[in-house]
Amino acid sequence: MYRLSKISFVLLLSIGFVSCQSGNGKSQDKIILADIPVLELQPKSIEVPKTYVCDLQAVQFVEVRAKVEGFVAKIYVDEGQFVKKGQSLFQLTSNEFNEMVNSANAKLMQARAEAKSTALEVERLKILVDKKIISSSELELARAKNSVSQSAILEAESLLKNAQTGLSYTTIKAPFDGIVDRIPYKTGSLVTAGDLLTNITDISEVFAYYKVTENEYLKYMRDRLEEVSESDENGDEVVSLILSDGQTYPYVGKLETMEADFEKGTGSIAFRVRFPNPDQLIKHGASGKVQMDNMLDDIFLIPQKSTFEIQDYSYVYILDKNNIVRVRSFVPLQRYGVYYISDSFEPGDRIIFEGIQQLKDGMEIVPMAVSEKEAYDTLVNAF
Repeated sequence: MYRLSKISFVLLLSIGFVSCQSGNGKSQDKIILADIPVLELQPKSIEVPKTYVCDLQAVQFVEVRAKVEGFVAKIYVDEGQFVKKGQSLFQLTSNEFNEMVNSANAKLMQARAEAKSTALEVERLKILVDKKIISSSELELARAKNSVSQSAILEAESLLKNAQTGLSYTTIKAPFDGIVDRIPYKTGSLVTAGDLLTNITDISEVFAYYKVTENEYLKYMRDRLEEVSESDENGDEVVSLILSDGQTYPYVGKLETMEADFEKGTGSIAFRVRFPNPDQLIKHGASGKVQMDNMLDDIFLIPQKSTFEIQDYSYVYILDKNNIVRVRSFVPLQRYGVYYISDSFEPGDRIIFEGIQQLKDGMEIVPMAVSEKEAYDTLVNAF
């Protein structure tokens, strides 16, 4: 068998002429190219990595806002600092709320004293009624006054709780373990209810959100129903992450869930992948690409050098059983290294591997079979 590296030389020398007899008795020469490399196609099943642009978000991200109005009296933390759940972050001025608590306490004490007084009055009148000294109507009136005083206690207790709650809002604490974001207000600043004081992010883990089309979603769900793909012991599909600098993240993620509805404008649906982040390399709001292995069955690998394009359509030269070259169009599904992936062929189809510049539709050739390994080595060595 000839070496593929000598094909260009062979193509120039291997042109033969066959004498044919035309209908009018005159001879006509037909060009036959010899030793043209031909690759026989066979279906394959391969795993093709597919990437999707994703947004990376902290597993917990909370905006810390003021619940009451006041001046910033103290700031206990700094930007970028790690804090524990319940740790104090800010202290707002609390004089007004202290006074409200004191006032509510006083009202509660007064209500309890009045309730005690009316209770004693009820006991005193009950004795007199039992001795038939006074009528029972006075006792009923005393009992009504006691009920009113008990209600006053409940009201005072509610006022005290509200005052204490308002006072507690002047000390802002971390809702969970996390990292403090930017602090826009400094000591002495006036803040009102709802003003953003900072953000707390927990990046011990991160979520990657990416969107797929409806067709990709349907294929994924059917594959999940029909067979078990590569997964861990919990059945979660393993996903890789490529960061914005092109480096592959050292930890793999797990595909957890998806949105409930398709977006009306784009027709896409978002998937969520959870990645561990023990080194805190990934920050909230970063970007990257998730990469998943997509199994393709019964597809054909078409060398890119064996194809040509005309007006955005892809073509190859097919060799029929009589060794006649025919032009065939095909639809590439995607690129795969030095190949195109396509499902537009049949097992045993023979395509011209090299030398397509010398060919035309309808030409007859003498084929030289090329193995898949020889074709691959030639394609790789060309780069």
